[in-house]
Amino acid sequence: MAERVILITGASGGLAQAIVKKLPSSDQLILLGRDEKKLEKLYGKRAKTALYSCNITDEKEVEELVEQLYQRFGRIDILINNAGFGSFKTYENYTDAEIRDMFAVNTFAVMLFSRLIGEKMAKTGHGHIVNIASMAGLMATSKASVYAASKFAVIGFSNSLRLELADKKVYVTTVNPGPISTGFFDTADPSGNYLKSVGRFTLSPEKVADKIITNLGKNKREINLPPLLNAAHKAYTLFPKTADFLSRKVFNFK
Repeated sequence: MAERVILITGASGGLAQAIVKKLPSSDQLILLGRDEKKLEKLYGKRAKTALYSCNITDEKEVEELVEQLYQRFGRIDILINNAGFGSFKTYENYTDAEIRDMFAVNTFAVMLFSRLIGEKMAKTGHGHIVNIASMAGLMATSKASVYAASKFAVIGFSNSLRLELADKKVYVTTVNPGPISTGFFDTADPSGNYLKSVGRFTLSPEKVADKIITNLGKNKREINLPPLLNAAHKAYTLFPKTADFLSRKVFNFK
């Protein structure tokens, strides 16, 4: 397999770790995270892997890093915007700072990397942007208003970007998984009760990674997992009032 240059944000997360483990050794990886020591511990022994500490919410820092990466590697074939976090609580318990922080990481950083790298991909007529959103961005639930809003925004942005880049031969895919058994819930739900209550819907990071890797370099619009929640999303779209009732009264696990 020919070498691909793949950039992954949020590389210390559980999903990113699963993706990296399954990618072929021929790929040149660029892995970004907040803690370079943690990245070194996770990936220091992998060949053809460049590790960078980056504050993805700092526009100037990201711009400088992207230019540095293009000078070093010449191109980026695949961008996987994976960084993100959430918290489950009622809307009135969020502070303004918490809301801004979540959008800065979950939404604005995705837009920034997609803009900077998508522009360069468009010039070469080649590339694939994969934005990790969430099933919460397709079906909002209670106690996830800010997280859902940040992911709704990513999906809307990606859908528009896909149209703008289509004639440039640059693909844009959104990945919308349900709950994944990773460290995400250490922050989102420290009690662990939510993950236990949705066990039948919970995905392994390896399964999500498999789906993503299978579709790299392909013109795939979106990946929705698991199938049961994808079916629920379709029903939600067709019967929104009924879906709201069920989400509020029957399937409210938070």
